[in-house]
Amino acid sequence: MNPSLLLTALCLGIASAAPELDPRVDAQWTQWKATHGKLYNENEEGWRRAVWEKNVKVIELHNQEHSQGRHNFTMAMNAFGDMTSEEFRQAMNGFQNQKHKKGEMFQEPALAEIPPSVDWRENGWVTPVKDQGQCGSCWAFSATGALEGQMFRKTGKLVSLSEQNLVDCSHAQGNNGCNGGLMDKAFQYVKDNQGLDTEEAYPYYGTDDTCKYKPEFSAANDTGFVDIHKNERSLMKAVASVGPISVAVDAGLASFQFYEKGIYYDPDCSSKDLDHGVLVVGYGFEGVESDNNKYWIVKNSWGTKWGMDGYIKMAKDLDNHCGIASMASYPTV
Repeated sequence: MNPSLLLTALCLGIASAAPELDPRVDAQWTQWKATHGKLYNENEEGWRRAVWEKNVKVIELHNQEHSQGRHNFTMAMNAFGDMTSEEFRQAMNGFQNQKHKKGEMFQEPALAEIPPSVDWRENGWVTPVKDQGQCGSCWAFSATGALEGQMFRKTGKLVSLSEQNLVDCSHAQGNNGCNGGLMDKAFQYVKDNQGLDTEEAYPYYGTDDTCKYKPEFSAANDTGFVDIHKNERSLMKAVASVGPISVAVDAGLASFQFYEKGIYYDPDCSSKDLDHGVLVVGYGFEGVESDNNKYWIVKNSWGTKWGMDGYIKMAKDLDNHCGIASMASYPTV
């Protein structure tokens, strides 16, 4: 969304009366602004702080409940502290679940035994965590992550691929740049275009621009994509046998916005209303394997200061929590 339109939409929802602020957190507020380089004009500061104070209370209450054994994960204040949940969803979550051309369906391999845990980061298949900024381009980061893994599988070389190339150039396939898109449409673009440039040659700057693809800088290609059956068993087999997999989740709750560490489970997380593209790079369990301690290892695109160095452990085998198996796919190379 255009930042000025976003700001206008936000301002419409804010009462004209000055918010009541808690002077006891003055120093904390000043420190948070300094840490994240936040500067506001006189009119904005009061209501931004009011949003931040509300978020602080949400985080503190959750962590208090965590200490009582009511949650398996903790929350922490981060760079998104002055954003409402609605603003956060609009700015950061750009997955668009539209009708699109389906890929091949995943043919489950006849694995003698599915390993109880997998982490493709340990095998060199995964590039460092990236940061999409305030652009709804999560779909592009999910897509490059899956393609980077498949190219590594094919060539033995891990090359960071260009999200900006996808943001700028895949409109004909139905993607909308910073206003959202779909991983399968990104894979379709790479096939149609017969290539995708490297991150180094076509760096990310987080705004929509004209297409600047140059075939001489292409480092990846695909022949199409495979969609995985909408269940966690199939997703597990795909992750174990294929590598990192693109998935979509519901990431619109405050609990996700301020996730810190632990296994993420929120009963309000939808398995149908998916708004964020991410990358499953493995799975595992904490302690002795049981139904409530299994997790997916998920790479996000909100920088390394969010979550567990940019990653989140999402609850696994709990009724397709947050829809993690509903839109899973990967490119064929």
